[in-house]
Amino acid sequence: MLKSLFKKARTLAGLAATSAAATLPASPSFSNSASAPMDSPLRTKLCIIGSGPAAHTAAIYAARAELKPILFEGYMANDIAPGGQLTTTTDVENFPGFSDGILGYDLMDRCRKQSLRFGTAIFTETVSKVDLSSSPFKILTDAKTVLADSIIVATGAVARRLDFPGSADGAGGFWNKGISACAVCDGAAPIFRNKPLAVIGGGDSAMEEATFLTKYGSKVYIIHRRDTFRASKIMQSRAVSNPKIEVVWNSVVVEAYGDGERGVLGGLKVKNVLSGEVSDLKVAGLFFAIGHEPATKFLEGQLQLDPDGYIITKPGTTQTSMPGVFAAGDVQDKKYRQAVTAAGTGCMAALEAEHYLQEVGFVESKSQL
Repeated sequence: MLKSLFKKARTLAGLAATSAAATLPASPSFSNSASAPMDSPLRTKLCIIGSGPAAHTAAIYAARAELKPILFEGYMANDIAPGGQLTTTTDVENFPGFSDGILGYDLMDRCRKQSLRFGTAIFTETVSKVDLSSSPFKILTDAKTVLADSIIVATGAVARRLDFPGSADGAGGFWNKGISACAVCDGAAPIFRNKPLAVIGGGDSAMEEATFLTKYGSKVYIIHRRDTFRASKIMQSRAVSNPKIEVVWNSVVVEAYGDGERGVLGGLKVKNVLSGEVSDLKVAGLFFAIGHEPATKFLEGQLQLDPDGYIITKPGTTQTSMPGVFAAGDVQDKKYRQAVTAAGTGCMAALEAEHYLQEVGFVESKSQL
């Protein structure tokens, strides 16, 4: 199934240029070749940067409002295919409207088609830089420059993963076959129910995910490389006092191995960093809870970020520190990080961008009287 997903993801990236071109007027300005010379700047009221649920929800709302948005979905940005992190998952069972679940790739493919249906211009190019110093804002890729009156940043955040034998998604690896980076997303899957599970991490996220997994697993191990947690005291207390949770201190995972011919995770080799002793830990699931990396480096400090690199938005809105620039999805959400919450903030960002553009247009019209 994973091979099929990656094949589909590559196909999506390869066909994106054709899909985008089909929605645009015939013009050399809309060439989608990354090797082509830099085109004359494209002009738009709204440019959306991203390709996940937040970006496409924003695009759908903005296109229906006749803002004619341009969306840059990236080309393997952060080593992830267009569609974001959902393209790296299999069954998505907690997105409303799909009673039998839906493959992550298929969900994002539907979102993309809906964006195109309403007139969004989609480019499979990665934004390398933005210039927010003056209006209109400037968005740059290797092949294009876009001048936009407003921007929605929906570039997401990538879960940090550890690299050891058996942790990858290729041959011999168990990523999405027992190894995950989201307990809330995947913890209820049948392969984890009433089975021993493990979480790697020592922060609040690790405590929260381990506690969550006790609903489904027979036992949950928290594997931590130190002898103390960095999590808040209340989160530590909640996890450690749970009778189904056991802490494996001063330890790191050095290998993941399979469960016979089933092709799923069967257990872990765990090394004690003090003694060097390697022990065997039989688990059916391993969850990384070591943080996320928000995709904000290309902003180069032009928006206010928190210490972890997430975009700071005004509470209850998607407004950033720069008027006319909005942020949606996981790039500004370090708490929930769910597809459905990302979609909700994408809707908010599109509506707020529309209101902003109306206000700017009203002020400009009034000044010309």
